[in-house]
Amino acid sequence: MQKKVIVISSTPRKGGNSDLLADAFVKGSTEAGHIAEKINIRDINLKFCEGCFACQKSKDNLCPIKDDMSSYLPRLQDADVLAFATPVYFFDMCGQLKTFLDRLNPLYPRQNKFTDIYLLATAAEAETNTMEGTIKGVSGWIECFKQSSLKGVVGALGVIDVGDINKTDYIDNAYELGKSI
Repeated sequence: MQKKVIVISSTPRKGGNSDLLADAFVKGSTEAGHIAEKINIRDINLKFCEGCFACQKSKDNLCPIKDDMSSYLPRLQDADVLAFATPVYFFDMCGQLKTFLDRLNPLYPRQNKFTDIYLLATAAEAETNTMEGTIKGVSGWIECFKQSSLKGVVGALGVIDVGDINKTDYIDNAYELGKSI
């Protein structure tokens, strides 16, 4: 069954290691016959959530903040699969991804199609506990969407400079994870 896959790349570095993981995941899911789209947060006019909960209180569940986010909500709501690609900063997801996840608050009361969530993360550190904060943060967001679960993680450790990931198996792991959808 063909699925709609959206990959959110949150790295500020175009062509950075987590961006390359996102591309590999898109390639794998496309080759598996799915419709895949990559969204780069760095290209979005994205403001911070103000915590007003207008999106929860209004009948249309729209956010009053005027930026690009409202145009992405219907696409995300209609996706079957979401994948979040992020560099890990200080043992957690980057601020760009956290801001993006916060701005998905209008999806909470809606009927969303997405059930499968994937995490693609890169870190300069090589310690095995490096990904724990990122996994916990993304899992906390997933917990708000009861129909969804974390289906897979590629945690790429010890990749610092742009392109370091190409010297590892992590690109293949992201490709295979995308292909397994």
